Order: sequence, then structure tokens, then C-alpha cells
Amino acid sequence: MGFHAYIMASHPLGVLHIAATGDLAASVARHRAGRGGAHTARYAITRLVWFEPHPDYGAARLRARRIARWRRAWKDALITAANPDWHDLTSRIPP
Repeated sequence: MGFHAYIMASHPLGVLHIAATGDLAASVARHRAGRGGAHTARYAITRLVWFEPHPDYGAARLRARRIARWRRAWKDALITAANPDWHDLTSRIPP
């Protein structure tokens, strides 16, 4: 489990959702079921494209909030550096 800052996308270079969580697998499942919020449901944001572990929720939330304020090009570069093809990373979520 653990705490994570994460980014989900509708498709490569598509609409993004940036957040923090204490249960990454459950958060991804909620988004995919359409219960992750109006924004994620409306734009079909279901692909986990980036995540980063943190020691506590406060650190994860701070990182997510900082990334959310970045320019879009910087966010795209962050994702592309770790996941060049913007594949879904759900299978890489640690147990």
C-alpha cells in the first residue's frame, strides 16, 4: 500500500488528473468505475500514467499540489520521462 502522488490521463497527451492517495490501487479502481469525481468521469480519465511513493500522506499531497500548478508541458515531460509511451502502469502498483 503506502502513500503516492499520481497522475491519470484519458489517453496519451490527453486530459490529466493529479492527486494523492493512501491506497493507489483503490483510487485507480474508483476512477475506472466512474466514482473518482465528475472531472474524471466526464473525460474518461482511466489510465494511470505516473506515480511516486512518499513516506506519508502530507508529502504525497504536497507533491501532487505542486505538480498540479506546473505548466502543462512540464507535466507532460514528467510523465514522458518515466513512461515514454504513456502506457497504463496499474500492473506496476506495489502490493
